[in-house]
Amino acid sequence: MNYFLEVTLQLWEGFAVALELFALTLLFSLPGGLILSFGSMSRFAPLKWLVKVFVWIIRGTPLMLQLVIIYFGPGLLVTWAGRAGVDNFFIDWMAALNSMDAMVSAVLAFSINYTCYFSEIYRGGIESVSRGQYEAGQVLGMTKPQIFFRVVLLQVIKRIVPPMSNEIITLVKDTSLARVITVYEIIWAGQKFIKLDGVIWPLFYTGVFYLVFNGLLTLLFGYIEKKLSYFKS
Repeated sequence: MNYFLEVTLQLWEGFAVALELFALTLLFSLPGGLILSFGSMSRFAPLKWLVKVFVWIIRGTPLMLQLVIIYFGPGLLVTWAGRAGVDNFFIDWMAALNSMDAMVSAVLAFSINYTCYFSEIYRGGIESVSRGQYEAGQVLGMTKPQIFFRVVLLQVIKRIVPPMSNEIITLVKDTSLARVITVYEIIWAGQKFIKLDGVIWPLFYTGVFYLVFNGLLTLLFGYIEKKLSYFKS
C-alpha cells in the first residue's frame, strides 16, 4: 500500500505539470486562434497569405519537431552566429531565448501549434454564419463589432464546441510529448519506476489520470452543448 501511495503521489506530481501546460496553452491559444483567424480572413492579401502559409507550416509539421526546434534552436543559432561573426545584438537576443527553461519552451511550442489549429476552427465557424445576418445587423444600424459580438459570436461558439472539444481533449494527451525536452510530466514519472524498480504497472496507471480528466472534460463539453442547444441552426 505504501508503494502504491508513493507511485500515486509521483504520478500526480507529473500530472500537475501536464495540467499546468494544458491550462497555459489554452490561455494563450484560445484568444490567439481567434486573432489569427481574422488574419486568415483578411481582405489584405499579403496578410491573408502570410497567415495561411504560417498555419499550413505549423499544422503540417509534427508538434514534437516544433518542440525540439524551439528548445534547441536558439542554442544552435548562437553557435552558428558566433562562427559567422554575426552582430552581437542578434547573438545576445538568441542567447536570451536559449536561456528559456524547458517548461517555457513547451508552453511556447504548444501555444503556437494549437493557436493555428484553433484559428481554422474559428474561421470555419465564422464563415458558416450566413451573410444575411451581417446585412440584417447593418440595416438595424449596428456597427461591425456589435454585429460580430452580439449576433455572430454566440452562433459561432455553438458551432465550434464539438471540434474545439476534440482538439482540447487531444491537447491533454499531447502534453506527454513535452517529455522530449525534459519536462517532467506524468509519462516520464511513470517510466521512472521502470528504470528504478523494474515495474511497469505505474506506466499503465498513468492512463487512469488521462481517462478521468478526459472524462470530466467530455461531461463539461456535453453540458456546454446542451446549454447552447437553444441556438437552432
